[in-house]
Amino acid sequence: MLQTLYIENIAVIEKTSIDFDEGLNVLTGETGAGKSIIIDAINAIMGQRTSREIIRTGEKTAFVSAQFDNIGSAAASKLEELGFEAGDDTLILQRTLNINGKSVCKINGRPANVSMLRAVSQSLINIHGQHESYELFSPETHIDYIDSYGGCDELLNSYKEKYNEYKILQKKLNQVNTDESERLREIDLLSFQTRELFDADVQPGEEEELEAERSALMNFEKIFSLLNKAKIMLEGQDSNGGIEALDVASNAVRSASEYNGEYSELAEGLTDIYYNLRELAEGVNDAIDNLESDPRRLGEIEERLDLLNRLTRKYNCSCDELPSLAEKMQTRLEELINYDKNRDELDKACAKAKKDALDAAQRLSARRRKTAENFAARVRDEMSFLNMPNVTLVPSFEVCELGAKGVDKVELLISANPGETPRPVAKIASGGELSRMMLAIKTVLASSDKVDTLIFDEIDTGISGSAAEKVGLKLREVSSSCQVLCVTHQAQIAALANTHLLIEKQFENGRTFTQVTKLSREGRVRELARIIGGVNITQAALSHAEDMLSGH
Repeated sequence: MLQTLYIENIAVIEKTSIDFDEGLNVLTGETGAGKSIIIDAINAIMGQRTSREIIRTGEKTAFVSAQFDNIGSAAASKLEELGFEAGDDTLILQRTLNINGKSVCKINGRPANVSMLRAVSQSLINIHGQHESYELFSPETHIDYIDSYGGCDELLNSYKEKYNEYKILQKKLNQVNTDESERLREIDLLSFQTRELFDADVQPGEEEELEAERSALMNFEKIFSLLNKAKIMLEGQDSNGGIEALDVASNAVRSASEYNGEYSELAEGLTDIYYNLRELAEGVNDAIDNLESDPRRLGEIEERLDLLNRLTRKYNCSCDELPSLAEKMQTRLEELINYDKNRDELDKACAKAKKDALDAAQRLSARRRKTAENFAARVRDEMSFLNMPNVTLVPSFEVCELGAKGVDKVELLISANPGETPRPVAKIASGGELSRMMLAIKTVLASSDKVDTLIFDEIDTGISGSAAEKVGLKLREVSSSCQVLCVTHQAQIAALANTHLLIEKQFENGRTFTQVTKLSREGRVRELARIIGGVNITQAALSHAEDMLSGH
């Protein structure tokens, strides 16, 4: 569960640390006090997209840290999958927001990124925003509730795998079924290009070898002059070259060693150098003898390099890539020439993939239809408890073409009053009915939800009186199996909290600050009285607030 939330420089919050408890935690306060900022901070730590405008005026960075204790197996598995250790069932997520739009993220002190925060937090927190109820207006979301309740993940993933395979093959088949004139035009072009490349017969490393040979031929006179200079320095014009001088020096030291043995090693070294130098001199002579000035060969090289240059520019690749390009073109050409055979094979593969996808979709549909009635019945029961005793909820199924979610078009039809025909939610549900319907759905799904913390941001929109109390009782019931955080304006809901947090706005030195306080019983009485009676708290409001707390 979410144990501690630390916020720094988020909107009007300079610094605050909020400790949450098990059960139902409610957050109350005046409109504009900063309750939504707490939700924004939690969204930030969950890796959601966050505007830099959220950073407190005058500051360059903002920081959010969340500590979770006793994390579930799903979160631990996700951490392991991402390369992090869960430790002693404690998890700390951190995110620093910079004014330049960049973020620095950490998981248990180790560097992470926003997508990692998002992946881990999906197993930790589920936020129901104050506008999320309006998702019920979109029938496309109804199928997701049934899939979640029915545990359809495995069937849905299996279907998606087969559906994606079918779509890939279908795309290839559509490419094959191009206009005949376009196919013939491509055959003509590829025939010319492959012939051109195969006739060129470019070899790996050929360009570098030709450039080296061209350099040697173009600089024949310079090379000859330099090698001849080396020969003269080694052998001399007629005599007295370097080799002869070294021979004289070697003999002199050898003679000296006859009188003093200490010079023997020096004499042997000079002798070795003499023979090595003679061998090198012979190499220089061979190099001079092998030198050739061949204008015809130089012309052939220039012509070949010009061809290679034209081909690399034409096909926009390096010289060494030309052979593989020719092979690819040849493969594509053969596919086009063998059009009928390839098309028949692809057509069969596509038909099989479609059948496999349809079979998987039918299995998924069967599970959904089996699940839907039970799901609707349970949601009806929850809505009845939430002061909608005459509600009717009917799952409507239509068969559609293969799509990302199968062959089902599902919509939950509702009737809030006896004798009325169930109709689409968007046509008859009020704001209060939407809020209660969404809470009923969340309650039913809570048993299959793998997260430890549910957050409701103003779930009480559009309701009051006994209906609000029923919503509070339902939130209290849900909080028995997981931690619940709820932003509310209803005293009936706040009175049922296990932990009550007050969000207050204060002004200091011309600046606005938000403070979060965990209320004692006395503080809760005054806050409930404020919610009931407004700014001027009367004794009657205090007595009523005391009764509300005592009643729970």
